[in-house]
Amino acid sequence: MSATRAAAPPRTPAPDAGAHPAAGRRVPTLLRHLGVALVAALLLVVVSYGLDPFRNFQLATVAAYLCATAGLTVLTGLNGQLSLGHGALMATGAYTVACCQAAFADAGLTGGGWLAVSLVAAVLAALAVGAVVGAAAARLRGPYLAGVTLAVAVVVPALTVTFDGVFNGEQGLSVPVEPPPAALGAYFPYERWQLWVAAAATLLALVLLANLVRSRYGRTFRAVRDDEVAARLAGIHVARTQVLAFVVSAAGAGLGGALLAVLAQSVSPGAFSLTLSLFLLMAVVIGGLGSLAGALWGAVLLVVLPDLTHSLTEQLTLSPAVAQRMEGNLPLAIFGVTLIVVMIAAPGGVQGLLARLGRALAARLPGRRRS
Repeated sequence: MSATRAAAPPRTPAPDAGAHPAAGRRVPTLLRHLGVALVAALLLVVVSYGLDPFRNFQLATVAAYLCATAGLTVLTGLNGQLSLGHGALMATGAYTVACCQAAFADAGLTGGGWLAVSLVAAVLAALAVGAVVGAAAARLRGPYLAGVTLAVAVVVPALTVTFDGVFNGEQGLSVPVEPPPAALGAYFPYERWQLWVAAAATLLALVLLANLVRSRYGRTFRAVRDDEVAARLAGIHVARTQVLAFVVSAAGAGLGGALLAVLAQSVSPGAFSLTLSLFLLMAVVIGGLGSLAGALWGAVLLVVLPDLTHSLTEQLTLSPAVAQRMEGNLPLAIFGVTLIVVMIAAPGGVQGLLARLGRALAARLPGRRRS
């Protein structure tokens, strides 16, 4: 009996019954995401010194759009809800940051800390609007859901024109922004400082979204997207999950709109038209639905495409009226053609195509080749 007891393996403490099975993996995942964000931040700082001011501004604009496309990826790609009104949610964040910055400037409150407060207020305002729209959208499906979000995309810019005493109508509002800190030097480029601010806010948002996607909330988003009946039978509150996805997506759109307003130092209803909502949706589909990396490709496309069409119209010998009309409609046409081509050639979007190429290359490596 004693020999049997001596040979028995030592007992391990029983796991806590209330602990989630993924609790031990959350800290490494968070640290990994923070590490990637830190490396990306260092790379952006280094790259910003080698780029001219215009390219720095373009990168900052990509960062602003990335907040909106990442939020829309969570809503449409992970939860399966179609939204045509994210341009209006971006307008909510943009006008909120404009009003807050104007109020702080009138009160004599300056500094980067107050800009951070304005950005947080913009996220909260968009979050509140998203909660209201999401509560209504959770009861709808298919074209009815698209119709509600389409109405939001039309109504919100119209409100800024109706209440012109507050929002200054079509002229819009200016966004007072302080110059770079004096510690960076008297000749520090303003566009480089814009890139740093936009990148810091965007990387923080991406870390939060990446951890949300990896958590049980991300799993419930995907479960509701795949089969609502099965998710309901598994004990998931479908309506609550859909509202949560819409709120998270609205917060990302609000932050993106606020950053765009800070970059442009102005906001007007024309900058957040229905066309922007369509561009956002097509960008996440082309980039790759269900992937935050696909949201990055979509944000890059949103910035590169207008510059490309502008260069194209400059090379054509057209009258000013025709050139202006083409410059306004050509991006949407190119987006549509690109969407068709991508859906035929790579249904998973740009990120899905890159993933397939990566797997194909990995299969050809000598260590992976079957004997």
